[in-house]
Amino acid sequence: MPLPSLPGLIILDSLGKPIIQTTFRTTPPAFPLLHIGAFNDALSRASEKEGEAGKEGVENVLYVPGAGGKGSALCWKQDGDLRFLCPVNEDLDPLFVFSFLNTFLSILRDYIGDISASRVRDNFDLVYQLLEEMLDSGHPLTTEPNALRDIVLPPSLLNKLLSAAGASSLPGSTTAMPFASPIPWRRPGVRYNNNEVYFDIVEQLEAIVGRNGAVLSGDVWGEVKCQCRLSGTPDLLLTFSNSRLITEPSFHPCIRFQRWTRDRALSFVPPDGHFTLLNYMVAPPPLAPHQVPLQLRPHISIGTNTGSFEIVFVSRAGKTLEDVKLLWPLGEGATSVQASMSSANGPANEKDRTSWGLDPLSKSLEWRIPVLPASASLTLKGTFSSSETHPRTSPAIQITYTMSSSTISGLKVESLKLVGAESYKPFKGVRGSGRGNVEWRW
Repeated sequence: MPLPSLPGLIILDSLGKPIIQTTFRTTPPAFPLLHIGAFNDALSRASEKEGEAGKEGVENVLYVPGAGGKGSALCWKQDGDLRFLCPVNEDLDPLFVFSFLNTFLSILRDYIGDISASRVRDNFDLVYQLLEEMLDSGHPLTTEPNALRDIVLPPSLLNKLLSAAGASSLPGSTTAMPFASPIPWRRPGVRYNNNEVYFDIVEQLEAIVGRNGAVLSGDVWGEVKCQCRLSGTPDLLLTFSNSRLITEPSFHPCIRFQRWTRDRALSFVPPDGHFTLLNYMVAPPPLAPHQVPLQLRPHISIGTNTGSFEIVFVSRAGKTLEDVKLLWPLGEGATSVQASMSSANGPANEKDRTSWGLDPLSKSLEWRIPVLPASASLTLKGTFSSSETHPRTSPAIQITYTMSSSTISGLKVESLKLVGAESYKPFKGVRGSGRGNVEWRW
């Protein structure tokens, strides 16, 4: 079975003009222009129907008709003010394309920081080198950051000065040969004065709650991020106290899969620097109502050109919730909101006080709670006015929050051991956090 291939990649600015593109070696010269035109046409049609907001509704996979009735597909992704286009002219899973786009954007962010049109233009040669190394004749090739740094040097003031002077490096300086390491994701000869490794377990709750408080659907997704600064070639063994919670895992290539299937333990030689070790889904059963760490009791009445509401928000978490935001769309005609809040065991400090009002862009009631103590109860009561005779409010309230001290599922690290030939004792740190996105219907 032939390896999947991508004809190339195109980067457009906010005006739809190409900034940079790879060389399309296997397609006619007009192939990239055809897809740029089709994409800009799709944006124009969406903008004419629904204004600027309509552009966000353009599908991320578009069909592009071609000559002779043979069409092609266009996968695209937006980051900041740039749009990244990847045409596809063969039978190919779109997830393969978006996986490559996400990897490229992650590496590009490591090299130039925040991605913007000005930064891409300022680092044109570097971006082009990355594209050529990561996509070789349409096939994804070198996608490991550590291997790329040996081929494409990250930008620095010294490198720019040397380039302007016509010198490639300082006299007497030595760099590792590309692909000198037998491990693709780790550079050879890494040395640190302080050896340390940190793990972040971040989980995301996605839930829909019905009017009666029953959880209609709920999933918990997680990822384990790592920041590694270890000398030599360390061999690590990471075990969890409740590893059965992990289902549908997606591993970094450094993970030894056989060890995981046998012992439910992660054995690996880590890359140097920051990377994602593991993505996973928390095992069913479905969430019970008490597992959603909040409760909402909305009482809403809609009248002519107006409406009244009383929203009681109760924390059921055993720990503090942070950055809590409730968003209730009031309809296109919403003009103003008048409300007052009362609390029981609510925020005590002035800096933690809540705020609320009408968001003029989304026409939504927005209620922000910076810090919500455990078991706190807040009530927001008020009215809103609308230019519509019969305001068409959303039948659901969106709630987002973060928990900085623990994971949602309770997944914990039991031990981390250095089992290889390296004899030093590294400093180790583990932190858990959770984020929630709950749709509460009323």
